[in-house]
Amino acid sequence: MIDKRLVPVGGLKKEPFSGSHHGMRYFMCADEAKENFITYIYPEPWSFEKTPEEEKTSATFPITEEGMDDAIAWLLEQYESQKEKWHAASENCMHIVNQE
Repeated sequence: MIDKRLVPVGGLKKEPFSGSHHGMRYFMCADEAKENFITYIYPEPWSFEKTPEEEKTSATFPITEEGMDDAIAWLLEQYESQKEKWHAASENCMHIVNQE
């Protein structure tokens, strides 16, 4: 899903990181103290800012290599446990966009 080498852990202190995997979008950003990062997941098709809060789920991890490992494991767990939801979001995203 995510290659840890593509997300420099220290870089999260400066810039958010986002991506998607088969209908599940994710967004990572540092907290205000720059000690932890928050990882959000939400369904396609909208950006993080345009997705309603009630459709987002989050978890917090320390800004460390181990924290990144835990975040990636959490993302995989969330994807696997809700695979039908994410695939439906992916398949229906153009229908949702056309309705707006």
